[in-house]
Amino acid sequence: MKVYGAYIAIILIWSTTPLAISWSAHDVGAAFAVTSRMVLGCFVALLILKLFKISYAITKQALLAYLISGLGIYLAMGFTYLGALYLPSGWLSIIYGFSPVLTGIFASIFLDERFTIYRILGLSLAIMGLSCVFWQGLEIGEHYKLGFFYLIMAVLFQSSSAVAIKKINAKQPSLAMTAMGLVVASPLFIISWWIMEGQMPTTMSLKAGLSIIYLAIMGSVFGFSLYYFLIHALEASKVALITLITPVSALFVGYWFNYETISLFVIMGTVLILLGLGLFQYR
Repeated sequence: MKVYGAYIAIILIWSTTPLAISWSAHDVGAAFAVTSRMVLGCFVALLILKLFKISYAITKQALLAYLISGLGIYLAMGFTYLGALYLPSGWLSIIYGFSPVLTGIFASIFLDERFTIYRILGLSLAIMGLSCVFWQGLEIGEHYKLGFFYLIMAVLFQSSSAVAIKKINAKQPSLAMTAMGLVVASPLFIISWWIMEGQMPTTMSLKAGLSIIYLAIMGSVFGFSLYYFLIHALEASKVALITLITPVSALFVGYWFNYETISLFVIMGTVLILLGLGLFQYR
């Protein structure tokens, strides 16, 4: 029952976070938006650990897991926020929908999960779908190339860190993994913000402020905690299967609340990616 509840919750969170990321990044800058989110999320996660007296290990294995978690958060979220400056919010989730394929490839190499003919066919379809979305981006503007590059890098680091954490198998509480990961990632974000921007924004809209708070609490603390919980409870490739749903839901969230257009090419690309992922996970 806990696994089903976590699955539903993370689908809802991941469906809405791309729009919140886009709102905050465009309003106050990508570096400040992601840094404020992660620092606030870190304080909230540590506070919850303290209030509920959740214990966690300081062993070599656990510290390695925390380090991988923090680096994964820093690299994946950093590139995601940069990509959000160039791409519509719904597209973030579409490109993230490619993560099960990369996760499956890494899992087949490092976790000995089988890579069948169905996965090869699914990979081909998913690449075709991603190509459709990329082609549409080129028709809209050359700057979309940079957005795609940032998002692909984000997916690459997200998938590899998930498999690495599964491989280490430190068996720590998911909230502790989140908190310690944010402890590692937060200083890195602060340094990056100082180098890239180095000053506080002079103004901030209510929409951007609420987006940062939502992302810090729901996206970072609860989202990452549920993510790590599912990583330990299920196969890495099954956790990534959540992205079969979120590309479509996030696309419509962007359409309804941010008036983003949904072209035929984007719909075709999304369908191909989802078909590919479905075939990729076929047993």
